[in-house]
Amino acid sequence: MNLRNLFFLSLILTVLSCTKNKQHPVPYYSFDANINLNLPSYVDLQGVGGWAYVSGIGSKGVIVYRQSMQVFVAFDRHSPAEGSFDCETGLVPDPSNFLVLNDPCSDAQFSLYDGSIIGGDTKWGLRAYAAEYNGGQYLRIFNP
Repeated sequence: MNLRNLFFLSLILTVLSCTKNKQHPVPYYSFDANINLNLPSYVDLQGVGGWAYVSGIGSKGVIVYRQSMQVFVAFDRHSPAEGSFDCETGLVPDPSNFLVLNDPCSDAQFSLYDGSIIGGDTKWGLRAYAAEYNGGQYLRIFNP
């Protein structure tokens, strides 16, 4: 495959992935935020397996989870499940297993580890946001 064909293939895949993302039932918001991991609100993110809420970005705020020393994931707290769009409350970690996010307005459950569906009436996983960490005190969360 020559360079020109490779370019067009990557362009088509990019357009298709953007279209898929915009069809997601959770509203699309563009933002770029840096959070200071040394602040008390985010102290739980200093260790692997920690999670924290970040308000003021996304649709209903964001929940961030630290998968490893260098890898963070960020998901919107707005549930994509049927019956959840008029709900005021966002997703919350299950008290018996924080890696399960419960939708208090439906029976849907999602994985905090990767945003996938665990159960409930939904065909969509969680809306994910980019999380960039360079080993310092700041974590960048963004959605271009």
